[in-house]
Amino acid sequence: MKKRLSARAIETLKPPPTGRLEITDSDSGAVFRITSKGARSWSVLFTLHGKQQRRTLGSYPAVGLAEARELARETRHLAVQGVDPRPVEEPAAPVMRVADAISLYAKIYLAPNLRTAAERERQLRAALAPHLARPIDDLDRVDLQAAIDAKAAEGRLGAANRIRAALVHFSRWCFERGHLPEHIGAGTARAAKEKPRERVLSLDEIRQVYGATFELGPIWGALFRLRVLTAQRLGDLALAHWSEIDFAARRYEIPGARTKNGRPHIVHLSAPVLAELEALKERTGGTPFVFTTTGKSPVSGFSKANARLYQTTGVEDFRPHDFRTAFASALCEAGESEAVVDRILNHSASGSAPSAVARVYNRAQNLPQRAAALDRWAAMVTGETADVIALPEALVR
Repeated sequence: MKKRLSARAIETLKPPPTGRLEITDSDSGAVFRITSKGARSWSVLFTLHGKQQRRTLGSYPAVGLAEARELARETRHLAVQGVDPRPVEEPAAPVMRVADAISLYAKIYLAPNLRTAAERERQLRAALAPHLARPIDDLDRVDLQAAIDAKAAEGRLGAANRIRAALVHFSRWCFERGHLPEHIGAGTARAAKEKPRERVLSLDEIRQVYGATFELGPIWGALFRLRVLTAQRLGDLALAHWSEIDFAARRYEIPGARTKNGRPHIVHLSAPVLAELEALKERTGGTPFVFTTTGKSPVSGFSKANARLYQTTGVEDFRPHDFRTAFASALCEAGESEAVVDRILNHSASGSAPSAVARVYNRAQNLPQRAAALDRWAAMVTGETADVIALPEALVR
């Protein structure tokens, strides 16, 4: 906004509801800024060597209108002569960009505290992609809300709400460390209240999906088949290392650092799963990773792989996470203990935490039941007779 400023207009100017308001004095080019918190300051824009730059002139009312005009005119006059008008003894402070703030947040907070730190950082960069080059203190609530609403407009309300949660925490972290003048995420609105998903795949649909995975190639096809047969989360399988697979004991041991609840988890390997892993061993056994297409890192590109699966199966309205729901529903309906099913799914236990002795005892006590349940499920999916094994006595004591 550009207009001729007056002392009275400046004194009576009200703060904007959010963000900040800038008015350029038409007489001198001095820029008066007022934030939603009421902070007032002066600056001036000038062009030096073809690049537009800004000089801070001071805060208001310490610097009044007359002084701001004089400083602005002097600044522009020097710039025209090719002289940098900014005082040498007061160099401009380094500008922290949005991208820099995300990197700092990822290093200081996400990496030490969040198992999915890389995914959260990627989520923030994608949500704030139009603003990554801007100074962090230029961000306002409108920018964050626009990112949330854009995802909601795609019909992905759950994803929009998760983006909001990530942005709210990020903005609070930046505010608490002085990178933002206010907690701009606090007033953002949720996309909508999410409705609980009621879709449960039938056993016939599970078999249809399972059959379709054989058209997805040796790596992705095997990963999806193991998701069906083991009922484990995507990350718990996709990041598997060969060192965590014990063929003799027929188990996959997931370290607590990679599980959702932070606890180590044992997954029994049914006969079809063992066969899949033995075939994969011939392809990727020379690398640390069970599922890899490069040999240097675990597989990625899950969205594209999911899209291929959806196109191939012919099954409507399902998500790969529904494999876990279908497993739980089918096994419980077949008379399996809910406690055993929960152990297989590695759900967090409710109630108070058991003692160390109880935790070890309960884990060992359920291993045979968990193995039998997964063998039973594999037989239900593949139509083959379950190869139920007897675990070594040392594992069940």
